[in-house]
Amino acid sequence: MDEQKINQLIEHSREFQKEFEAVIADLGKELWNYCRYLTGSPWDGEDLYQETMLKTMGSLYQRWHITNLKSYLYRIATNTWIDYCRKENRKLGTLSESDEPTADFSDNLDLEDALKQLFYLFTPRQTAVFLLKEIFQFKADEVASMVKTTPGAVYATTRRMKNKLKNESSRPSSKTEPVGSQNKVIQLYLKALTQGDVEGMLALFSDQPHYEASLGFLETTKDEIRNGSLQFGLPGHKAKQYYLWGKPVIVVFSDSKDGPLIHDIQYHEVENGKIVLSRSYFFRKELIFAASKELGFAPQLYKPPLNWEKAQL
Repeated sequence: MDEQKINQLIEHSREFQKEFEAVIADLGKELWNYCRYLTGSPWDGEDLYQETMLKTMGSLYQRWHITNLKSYLYRIATNTWIDYCRKENRKLGTLSESDEPTADFSDNLDLEDALKQLFYLFTPRQTAVFLLKEIFQFKADEVASMVKTTPGAVYATTRRMKNKLKNESSRPSSKTEPVGSQNKVIQLYLKALTQGDVEGMLALFSDQPHYEASLGFLETTKDEIRNGSLQFGLPGHKAKQYYLWGKPVIVVFSDSKDGPLIHDIQYHEVENGKIVLSRSYFFRKELIFAASKELGFAPQLYKPPLNWEKAQL
């Protein structure tokens, strides 16, 4: 294959990604929240958000008509999740048009509590209908098109769901707290990261690592890591393990005059004494902003090449 043409294609795709991200900059936060509550988990929501971004960028060439990009993003997210649930043999449910009295649950149930319960109380299609219609304010005919039903079923479904939500108690949230690492490899990784020891860190990786910064870059050999993302070394930031939304992660902090700032969030998998997967969320603004609220630390807004100073928390 012609390596020059491949490299040109890669460069063109990077340019397109930058243009795409600039266009959807104002949509990211709400879309991430939609994915979070649709899946019932910030982590599953993050995966769905990333897949939605990749699918959208990869499918725009198919659109031969003027496209409402917001609706298109939510349509892809919805159908991607429903397709996943179908493959997992989850009950998707039907959406009937049978009428019920309207219920106003807002006086008796906190909205945040209600959103956290959707995944556990309702089917994937019902959850999508409620979120799209009641929270993200799409019209009934738009929602019907996205979930492949009728506007009458959209209205009836949301009424039934409000009635049920009024009678349900809150579910406990996943724990978020510091944790002492019980894995020797992770302990050594934390030490190397804090000391800025690139070679010490790479020695902990398998010979076939998966080293990824989500929606940023992917490296699959130690040489790619050494000569790519770590070519300028490690900054030597402080790092600590947390259970974040029930998942063990490493939170990397940058010092500032106002105290520690969240620089990065990382997740690792260890097998046979080696790190086989390392995923960084350095580029993931929506996840880091949500995590900052959960952990009680402000995010680092300016960290080249990223500048989130104009972003709203």
